[in-house]
Amino acid sequence: MKAVTIHEFGGPEVLQVEEVKKPLPRDNEVLIEVHASSLNPVDAKSIEKDSRYRSELHLPTTLGMDVAGVVEMVGDHVKHVKVGDKVFGQASVLRDGSGAFAEYAVTAEDSVARMPESLGFLEAAAVPLAATSAYEAIFEHMKLQKGQRVLIHGGSGGIGSFAIQMARHVGAYVAATASGDGVEFVESLGADEVIDYRKDAFEWSLRNYDAVLDTVGGGIYSQSFHVLKREGIIVSMLMKPDEDRMRQFGVRAVLEMTRIDRRVLSKVAKLIDEGVLKVHISAIYALTEAREAYRAKEEQQILGKIAIDVKQGNYVSG
Repeated sequence: MKAVTIHEFGGPEVLQVEEVKKPLPRDNEVLIEVHASSLNPVDAKSIEKDSRYRSELHLPTTLGMDVAGVVEMVGDHVKHVKVGDKVFGQASVLRDGSGAFAEYAVTAEDSVARMPESLGFLEAAAVPLAATSAYEAIFEHMKLQKGQRVLIHGGSGGIGSFAIQMARHVGAYVAATASGDGVEFVESLGADEVIDYRKDAFEWSLRNYDAVLDTVGGGIYSQSFHVLKREGIIVSMLMKPDEDRMRQFGVRAVLEMTRIDRRVLSKVAKLIDEGVLKVHISAIYALTEAREAYRAKEEQQILGKIAIDVKQGNYVSG
């Protein structure tokens, strides 16, 4: 089968499309005929020369996390899906999967759920990591309520775009940061207030917020403490809790460690089928165009997600 692999760390140039052995499921695992995947920031960061995943990735390895496809085979003790089911979830080698950028992938049964009935494979593949991260941040860490105020950094990205829709669904007031075409895109998602971070300093205009979702890190994370009211919360996708700032501002800080499992995937699928969440795909690439997809992620402003068309063949070249 064809798969996107790396034999060394580096940039998009190290990606190869080559023939590898088709994986087989063990106990509690499923084999998926992959129809589509999508590209996340962690996919790019994991292959960098200074990647923090160097000790976890045993080269050569197959890349890719998000997966959508059809169950072809199940291992012993699999209970919740069967052969022929359309599923979505993750198959990352960092979570003991075989890699999603491939024609077939093996992953744990608990790492997938039945696809939303209202989505095709390409849209479903753009959901798992981004929407699960947003769900856990908004509903499980923040426990956001109607009338509360939340600031979402990186509102035009995969996680941010889902988080805005979830926050609006619960009736929160949503401010978000974006730039360029992302400003109009974030407005279309329902954000009440959009700050163009290239023009304005959000920390000067926003105050007394109940929660902040940080998908950017660095100085943005540090400045976000000024926005929060006492006993507020900041959830970051990148930064460990800053204990000194927590004490100084009287707030909680959480590092989001996203767990993609059947429980949360099923909740996200329900929100999609109810029309609460819309999926936005910025560009679609074929499996053989993986290098181009990675370069686009590095060089272009991506609104929503980049999808990888593995099976269908009806992609729009980026």
